[in-house]
Amino acid sequence: MVRACSSVDGKSKVYRELGLFSLKRKIEDAVQRTEKMAPTALQIEEAKWIKLDGLIRDYNLWDDPDKSYDVLVKLADMARAVDALRDLTYKVEEAKLITQLVEMDAINYALFEQAYTSSLDMSKFLDCYEMLKLLKGPYDVNGASMVIKAESNGNYHELWAEKLLRMYQKWKRQATNGGITSATVEFEFDYAYGFLQGERGVHRMISGSETGSTIDEVEKSLFCVMCFCSATSLAPKFLSVPHFSTQNYIDSLAAVDIIPLFRDSAPDLKISEEDLLISCPSSSREVKVIEGQSGVVIQHVPTGFVVQSLGERSIFANKIKALNRLKAKLLIAARDVGVPGINGFKKENVFDVWGDKVRRYVLYPRKHVKDVRSGVEMPDLYSVLDGNIEPLIGAHI
Repeated sequence: MVRACSSVDGKSKVYRELGLFSLKRKIEDAVQRTEKMAPTALQIEEAKWIKLDGLIRDYNLWDDPDKSYDVLVKLADMARAVDALRDLTYKVEEAKLITQLVEMDAINYALFEQAYTSSLDMSKFLDCYEMLKLLKGPYDVNGASMVIKAESNGNYHELWAEKLLRMYQKWKRQATNGGITSATVEFEFDYAYGFLQGERGVHRMISGSETGSTIDEVEKSLFCVMCFCSATSLAPKFLSVPHFSTQNYIDSLAAVDIIPLFRDSAPDLKISEEDLLISCPSSSREVKVIEGQSGVVIQHVPTGFVVQSLGERSIFANKIKALNRLKAKLLIAARDVGVPGINGFKKENVFDVWGDKVRRYVLYPRKHVKDVRSGVEMPDLYSVLDGNIEPLIGAHI
């Protein structure tokens, strides 16, 4: 009995040592990368910050308030970058000290995990920093307005669109509930458009199996959704069963469209009033409007573009926001076809998000995510759906 216990304790010690060795290697890799990149990046950012700060000291801020605001915002961003890079140097020293103490067996495992968490933060910051330096497009620095639309006629499509929305919201640590036919999400942080423009197109969820067992699981999930809706006094639509192919799989589609979000000023584009059809579909069954709000839908006749705004408190505010979204959409359309303006635009020349495949999320036979354009494949489907999409975003940048 004593020998058996000793054997078990020995195995636990071996497994523990193997775990420490693996974590130690990952920490050392992150430390080496940070020590190589952070000092140079810090020198560059500090030099830019000092130069801009000097210009502000010699400049009368009251001469041009709008320009002054932009300069001060840029200065604050530079200061945050400098602080973050300085913080990396402290994290590096902390991680190195902890790994040295581990070799002396003078530290507990929990504190070692803390060093590993810090190393993950280092790597994540450097990944983001590298991607930011690659974003040089005219609209990359702006926020982003994302529109997600489910393929028509099918609750599976709506549930997949809702799951896709959750993925992007988890990417920014938000949450939502319920299946959706369409949704608009605004990301107001800098460079959101630059990060997300590669997400534009069709996202496809493939689930099911040759035996149909996975289909049964999905149908049970739909039943649970209907029960949840009933329990929460929601009014679910009739849950129809979609068409299955001969391979017995469920093909769920949702399209993502990305346009710049101009937060501080309206897009510089003039649109003829004759080209617009403006309506307020507050009583329409096709558009859900929160009580007390007045939604506005604008259609651009030459291109067929349709935008809407439902979240503001007045018709006027919703009209302004919808018009800004339309202008942003037209600017991107002009960029896509390589023309300076929107004159002469026709529907057949406009980019169709439903015609461009971006990514496949596969539940059967092997759970994985495959990026169609870059070829990047991630084996952990659920991690991606939990918002860990930085590698996929980086592949497009």
